[in-house]
Amino acid sequence: MKLKLFTLFLLIYTLQARSQARYNQIKDYKVFFGWAHHAPQDWVAIRQFTDYNKSYYLLVNPQTLETKVDDSSFYQVKPMSADEAKVFFKSTPYEKALRKAENSSIMIQDAGIERGLPKETGISLTADLCPSHKPLDRRIFTDIFNEFKKVERPVPVALSVTGIWMNKHQEDLAWLKDMQAKHEIYITWINHSYNHRVSKSAPLKENFLLEPGTNISYEVLKTEKDMLANGLLPSVFFRFPGLVSDQQLVFSITSFGLIPIGTDAWLAKGQQPQAGSIVLIHGNGNEPVGVNDFIKLLQSKTKSIANKQWLLYDLRESVDEEFADDK
Repeated sequence: MKLKLFTLFLLIYTLQARSQARYNQIKDYKVFFGWAHHAPQDWVAIRQFTDYNKSYYLLVNPQTLETKVDDSSFYQVKPMSADEAKVFFKSTPYEKALRKAENSSIMIQDAGIERGLPKETGISLTADLCPSHKPLDRRIFTDIFNEFKKVERPVPVALSVTGIWMNKHQEDLAWLKDMQAKHEIYITWINHSYNHRVSKSAPLKENFLLEPGTNISYEVLKTEKDMLANGLLPSVFFRFPGLVSDQQLVFSITSFGLIPIGTDAWLAKGQQPQAGSIVLIHGNGNEPVGVNDFIKLLQSKTKSIANKQWLLYDLRESVDEEFADDK
């Protein structure tokens, strides 16, 4: 398990160096599905765009769920429809995760993948960066680094980022990128929509991304474009604002090739994490209760962390392992 994690990180660093460049002249950014082969690996192409008149793909490794951006000329490509891609890659962890998310789509709240790695002692940490006038709660990241630096470095964390937060918190974003550049943390960037609109009075069925008139294509693709422009690598994951969706919205998200991620442990709501939990806190300064609860959780696990008996897991590996042997 740990050898696989180490190998995965080495691969991710190699891909990261090629994938986290800033793309400042993005044009024709669009959904594109296809089988993309560059020996010895098969990839799923899910986006196509040009930058300074050069063509690129956003690609997903269907076995490990990592993503990368690469020059389209490097690949032998067979274009496909979304349905054809699902059939072609149906036996991979990537497509199994998409199917699992679609099977839970009838829930109005918390549709998607809620847990991973049920056999492991530890959690996958996700922190949401919703629009906020407050600064990033940096305690989350300094505390996890200080707790884990002797046993697990970089420390994996998944951040659900909105386009508005990203573009209005450039100083905080630069600080996070610096931590990652120093190999103190490794960030999986989750698409959390661009606007994250919310109404205090509207019912859930007409709230968040279910608000009438919402342009879901804009919410998804604009966020990805701005990630790339800011030097961030979009992952294959999506988190619904407010964890609110309906069946049609879930299928809309999976039609972009994205896996909805929920949670079974929203700390601010008193939900306690179990082995394999996908934990949710908010890092945007608006939810100090959840952050305080997470810091207390870390402090309670100090001895287990030191003995490598309680660790943080990369979200991609958690989901990948969950579906690798599923038939």
